[in-house]
Amino acid sequence: MLSVFYFAIPLGSGLGYITGSSVKQVAGDWRWALRVSPVLGMITGSLILIFVPAAKRGHVEQLKARSSWFRDMKALIKNRSYVFSSLATSTVSFATGALGMWIPLYLYRAQVVQKTVEPCNSGPCSTKDSLIFGAITCITGFLGVITGAGATKWCRLKTQRADPLVCAVGMLGSAIFICLVFVAAKSSSIAAYVSSSTGKIFCLQFFCFLKSFVQYVVIPTRRATAVALQSFTSHLLGDAGSPYLIGFISDLIQESTNKTPLWEFLSLGYALMLCPFVVVLGGMFFLATALYFLEDRAKAEQQ
Repeated sequence: MLSVFYFAIPLGSGLGYITGSSVKQVAGDWRWALRVSPVLGMITGSLILIFVPAAKRGHVEQLKARSSWFRDMKALIKNRSYVFSSLATSTVSFATGALGMWIPLYLYRAQVVQKTVEPCNSGPCSTKDSLIFGAITCITGFLGVITGAGATKWCRLKTQRADPLVCAVGMLGSAIFICLVFVAAKSSSIAAYVSSSTGKIFCLQFFCFLKSFVQYVVIPTRRATAVALQSFTSHLLGDAGSPYLIGFISDLIQESTNKTPLWEFLSLGYALMLCPFVVVLGGMFFLATALYFLEDRAKAEQQ
């Protein structure tokens, strides 16, 4: 059920590209793409208030005595599986935030270099790449969740460390295909899209287990704090700054070169090459999680 629930992340991201680019094209102004989200937020928020009943707290949570917030934080910091999985979550957030922001523009610049489209120096630009990237995100999100859940179900027959190991393999496999995007983009947009799709399938397997680590290695009375802290750190260390960092590196490279369509394409590609290295680092964090996973889960069960 968590896998089904967190499929909403790539689905919503993909629909965001499709909706935003379509609204921008119709209105002729990119600002209107940003004005859609608050309206949708008010509608969905109202539907939640009206139709979704308040869930009852778990029976175990009601029976267990609560500890202080500082004691909870101290316990979470000492929980190695939780710390490493949170760092891995941050790397996923870093890569998805940066790639989501810049890949459509990168693929557009690749087509300019291939001379399949004209440079967009004035007037409204084509939204084709955003539409394609949005569709890829939706489809690969579904495939990633399905393959991740299936792989873990099979791996659990072999090892109890299946959850973090599948995430590690997914992250490391994703890094390979992200690198192939930059190799293929200059000569073939289709090959770049295929590589991007495959890389996303590997990476989005992670969403199957986004909160399962917390449930396994953290006692019930600390789970809400653990989820909140993990969400905060993943965005703080991840997508809060990664799009800006990639843009900053790209601008630095362009300043030392000629401002031509080729160097605009290459500078952004060189900057985005930071993402595969961060993804590999995330895979290493998941492998570290696997080392301590059984020990920390046993401690949580005893408590």
